[in-house]
Amino acid sequence: MNLKKVITWLVVAFIVFYIVQAPESAAQVVKNAGQALGNAASSFADFVGSLV
Repeated sequence: MNLKKVITWLVVAFIVFYIVQAPESAAQVVKNAGQALGNAASSFADFVGSLV
């Protein structure tokens, strides 16, 4: 079996285990990641807007 496949499956298994064991924490992690991406997109839009 390919090492890349093994690592991928281990990561997927860890994520599923984390979601099952701590769903509230997992939801908070996803929420924080979404907020960070939204803030980054907003900052980038402000930067591009200031160039024009």
